[in-house]
Amino acid sequence: MPNPSALVCVRCGARYPTDHFAHDCPACRTIGAPANLTVAYDSVPGDGLAREEVARRPASMWRWEAFLPAAASEAVSLGEGNTPLLPAPALGLGDVWIKDESRNPTWSFKDRLASSALTMAKRFGTKVIASSSSGNAGAAAAAYAAKAGLPCIVFTFVGASPPLVAQMRAYGAMVVAVENKADRWRLQSAGVREFGWYPTSPFFGPVVGSNPYGMEGYKTIAFEIAEAFDWQVPDWCVLPVCYGDALFGMWKGFGELQALGWIDRMPRLVAAEVSGSISAAMASGEPMPPDRPRNSASIATSIGASQGTVQALEVLRRSDGVALTIENDELARWVVTLGAKEGIWPEPASAAPFAAIERLRASGVIAPGDRAVALLTASGLKDTAVIETTLPPAPVVGGGLPEVMKALHDVYGFADG
Repeated sequence: MPNPSALVCVRCGARYPTDHFAHDCPACRTIGAPANLTVAYDSVPGDGLAREEVARRPASMWRWEAFLPAAASEAVSLGEGNTPLLPAPALGLGDVWIKDESRNPTWSFKDRLASSALTMAKRFGTKVIASSSSGNAGAAAAAYAAKAGLPCIVFTFVGASPPLVAQMRAYGAMVVAVENKADRWRLQSAGVREFGWYPTSPFFGPVVGSNPYGMEGYKTIAFEIAEAFDWQVPDWCVLPVCYGDALFGMWKGFGELQALGWIDRMPRLVAAEVSGSISAAMASGEPMPPDRPRNSASIATSIGASQGTVQALEVLRRSDGVALTIENDELARWVVTLGAKEGIWPEPASAAPFAAIERLRASGVIAPGDRAVALLTASGLKDTAVIETTLPPAPVVGGGLPEVMKALHDVYGFADG
């Protein structure tokens, strides 16, 4: 398997030491486009591995160890990965498939990042794990820190989804809530710089993305999609995007498969965002997404940041991709639609790809015969507010079956006994 040899700027290619994971690229920061780093290896990832051999390995994302920064024998793992890829014909969006990451151990795609990040944390001799999170990243960091036997501090904000905060606490994290969201980064940054805490999430601004070693875990989503389609990649992969960690990771993963000749082309990528930051930079050609605060808060809190990242922008430009801004009414409608028509309940952010596909199909950007994969990043149990505010409350019925039928008709429009 390959070993990390350097961390490389995603924008300019400058190389830094392997322990530079708590920093961005200083060269790009000086020109106003701070950029994240990604892992470079001492040999070609996957070189010498046969595609057929991967399928025979234990069911975990670590069966792809030949592409990852550590061996499966070192992994801090809870059985993440190998999530289902499901057809979704009832949605009326054409050839659309759902990569359902809610099936991971803490019910989100962040488990892939946490597993890879915590595995490398142990290699670096880390004493304390730290995360700044609205929910999913903090829950994943907490769970994998527990598995690794390491203390975990999670900075969140007052008003974060109660189920997500409860989940962090359930895994033993020391959760600290702040009134001002920006204080999360200030406090975590102080801990990283003064005490050597190991960061799994962004912790300074402008945000460049998450821990480079953690982001390697997202490559395995691309590997699983390609394998599921017998190495014929979809035309499009559509993701809910905040800082673009999974967007970058999947793009890198598909690129590594193409370099090996396992696939013959790259999919086009779509960033479904809520701020419009990346969309603005795509339109303007600027090197840095601008800060674009919303007039009102998005219900998709996990992708609610007002500024995108250079890594997301670079991926879209290199993949001939697209960015779309999704509104609250679209998110709420697709949360309900996915549950009612496909039996899948997503968190609000995970509904964004379906709104994007709907629009791109209507405009002809995604052609009628194109295959699209939507990344469903987390379970609706993480944030139940949409269901509670969008659907009518369950009726309370006394009496017999006639009263039940009346309630079914009055509340749900049901008239067939």
